[in-house]
Amino acid sequence: MKAAVMRAPNAPLSIEDVTISKPGPREVLVRLKAVGVCHSDVHFWDGNFPAELPVILGHESAGIVEEVGSMVSAVKPGDHVISILSPFCGTCEYCLSGHMSVCHTVNGEKFQRPPTEAPRLSIKGEKVGQFLNLSSFAEQILVHENALCAIDKDMPMDRACLIGCGVVTGVGSVFHSAKVEPGSTVAVLGCGGVGLAAINGAAIAGASRIIAVDLSDEKLQMAVRFGATDTVNPAKVNAIEAVKELTKGGVHYAFECVGLKQTAEQAYHMLRPRGVATVIGMITPGVNIEVPGIELLVTEKRLQGAVMGSNRFRIDFPRFIELYKQGKLHLDDLISDRIGLEGITGALQNLKDNKGTVARQVVVFD
Repeated sequence: MKAAVMRAPNAPLSIEDVTISKPGPREVLVRLKAVGVCHSDVHFWDGNFPAELPVILGHESAGIVEEVGSMVSAVKPGDHVISILSPFCGTCEYCLSGHMSVCHTVNGEKFQRPPTEAPRLSIKGEKVGQFLNLSSFAEQILVHENALCAIDKDMPMDRACLIGCGVVTGVGSVFHSAKVEPGSTVAVLGCGGVGLAAINGAAIAGASRIIAVDLSDEKLQMAVRFGATDTVNPAKVNAIEAVKELTKGGVHYAFECVGLKQTAEQAYHMLRPRGVATVIGMITPGVNIEVPGIELLVTEKRLQGAVMGSNRFRIDFPRFIELYKQGKLHLDDLISDRIGLEGITGALQNLKDNKGTVARQVVVFD
């Protein structure tokens, strides 16, 4: 198969012929139809997060099942599926208590091939790293069955793929992690793909005021289309003071969708007493967030993280598709551009340069 291979940080990805193995007992071979280019890919491409090289990046994908292993029961050949980077085992404490989104952080080895077996991906006998159990910048993926969700075949693939990361992270964090209540106030810091999804989710949840915060006026304009009632540009005003003034004391919920210490702390300071700040962005390893301890105590504010929107993806994905069909989830507006496999390096660079008009660039096969 053809795949975009990363061999060095910040270097152009090379389109190479990669050997993909046959499915093991619980593995599924999927021919991809569409893959979103996510800012999380940029964090590994630019060396901000470590990656095993050579590696095939990409993780926001949708396709059609081609072949399944002998023990697979979740999907069958011909099924249309969305992948996710947070697979679940179904038997651990986290899965059994309804917190399957963190299963992969403690049980990651269960979804990979053991070192004694042939690798899933290779080039001329050399092992190729599988990124986040997926490696979706390729024509095919070979994954554990619990990293897939079957969906309706009438769902367009270029929209479906977006649900697998950016949408479930943003909307799921609103629904599941923070549990935004109708009539409440919300601030979303960062209006890229994830931030726009969080804004969309807050609107669906019935928030009365949704304040979009971003340095790009173009992204703030996009945010209004997704449900933002107000916009704040920190380059022009003090963002914390502006949010507090708009809400007469602070928001009930704040979502940090950038991945920076500064914006995480700003999200906390935008809260009213008993408010909840949820960090969604990928903060660089080793960076710590500082908040005033005594204030945390006496105001009962909460600062929390959320991975992949605290999802239950086999429940969430079909529901999100129904919201899309009802015109409530604005997946069409998320797509900034459709590209081929050879355009991925440029797409990653666009995200790294923080171009204001880019929400999601989608690789479309066929």
